[in-house]
Amino acid sequence: MIEVKGLNRRYGATRALIDLSFQVAQGEVVGFLGPNGAGKSTTMKILTCSLAPTSGSASVAGFDILDDPISVRRNIGFMPEQVALYSDQSVLEFLGFVAKLKGVDRGRLTSHVDGLVDQTGLGEVRHKMVGNLSHGFRKRVGLAQALVSDPKVLILDEPTSGLDPHQIVEIRRLIKGFRGDRTVLLSSHILSEVSAICERVLILDKGRLVGEESALGLAQADPSRAGQGTSTVVLSWDGDRNAVAEALARVAGVDEVVVTSEGAEVIIAGNPVEVRPRLVESVLQAGGQLQNIQDKGPSLEDLFLRLTGGDTDQAENDQLSKDRPGRDS
Repeated sequence: MIEVKGLNRRYGATRALIDLSFQVAQGEVVGFLGPNGAGKSTTMKILTCSLAPTSGSASVAGFDILDDPISVRRNIGFMPEQVALYSDQSVLEFLGFVAKLKGVDRGRLTSHVDGLVDQTGLGEVRHKMVGNLSHGFRKRVGLAQALVSDPKVLILDEPTSGLDPHQIVEIRRLIKGFRGDRTVLLSSHILSEVSAICERVLILDKGRLVGEESALGLAQADPSRAGQGTSTVVLSWDGDRNAVAEALARVAGVDEVVVTSEGAEVIIAGNPVEVRPRLVESVLQAGGQLQNIQDKGPSLEDLFLRLTGGDTDQAENDQLSKDRPGRDS
């Protein structure tokens, strides 16, 4: 469904993409992982025909991005990180407007938009003005507009950035539900985000594809855990500490629960991608209000530098040098 061959993109003297090649099969959910500036957003802009490559080729659903960009756009639903929305329309008015632009049959426009509202959890705000929505609901509206044309391919740029833990779980569940039906390419710089949603991960660094890994393999890539077959998730919540901790301990795949002053550290012996959603559900079922959930381990920067043969201390020193003002400042 997505095929990229030898893609290059320059911004002046800067090479944003360098001989990038990859494929995404029908029904796959694939992630782009890499630090800021790795080339993720540039690749997505090229695939959605909003930016031309300097050289190389790419096709979506069998249509070339340069030869037939209209057909490419008809088959793609795109959700940029910062979604452009009309703040003076209600959610229903905005989605109806997008549906008309996308050529949805007027006879089924109302039922189609209602279905999108239900699918993306916008029911309680359907009549609210978009400009008055919270960041989380604006994200959902952005996802709904990407789904309006019932596209074969979804391209999502940082779809859960800025969301609270409950909203993240809901969006993750929705995206995972597309597996086997729609082809999804999702960018993120958050390791746990990609490993929780995607089946396969493409790792970018300075415009180059430097690695390809299954999500499970990436989640277990921490060298400090080599041979242990476990991972650790840190949770915090409001509510009865003991009741929630006991509920967490009963979750299938959990090896141990260590209660801390802020919540708990959960040692997972099973597949972390499958266990994390069950941890969230157990907190809620035990009457807790989840405040945070995150992997315990190296930062993405540390892990990424290890995967690409970089040096953490040198990278930190380089960053300090960049941040330090000159003598003449």
